[in-house]
Amino acid sequence: MTRAEPALLRWLDRLTLLANVCGSLLILGLMVLIGIDVLGRNLAGAPLSGVPELVSLSIVAIVFLQAPQALKSGRMTRSDALLNWVGSRRPGIKRSLETLYDLLGMAVVAVIVSATWPIFTRAWERNEFVGAVGDFTAPTWPVKAMIILGGGLLTLQFAARILRRFLGGADGRV
Repeated sequence: MTRAEPALLRWLDRLTLLANVCGSLLILGLMVLIGIDVLGRNLAGAPLSGVPELVSLSIVAIVFLQAPQALKSGRMTRSDALLNWVGSRRPGIKRSLETLYDLLGMAVVAVIVSATWPIFTRAWERNEFVGAVGDFTAPTWPVKAMIILGGGLLTLQFAARILRRFLGGADGRV
């Protein structure tokens, strides 16, 4: 960008990066747990309780924690062959299509977040868990909270792309 970004965008980017780091640490933690589980199974015949449950819960949390940074850095999976073709002929139309894409992304993720909120509150209030009582249990609300947090950051990053585009960024990917 040619101009200094507003402080609010810088703070959003810091929070997004922090969420991404948390997702990476979660991946590291899962790798350690899986390694201990494999060693326990093969060397002692005693697997670590709860590893499959933690893996299934963590994958969702990792995706939602890391998706905002992927969007911010331009690494979100998409096909942009048509956009590039249109952009080479009509840059204004490309900007409009990019903005439409970002608005639709905001809407979809906002629906996911709003649909997750009652599920989160129910899991919190009822102390819902996965696993088997007496063997291993883990609460489900932290994962629901990560969906809300990551989804909120992703929605804000879609909005930030639009703002950056109109503040002078070439395509909102800064």
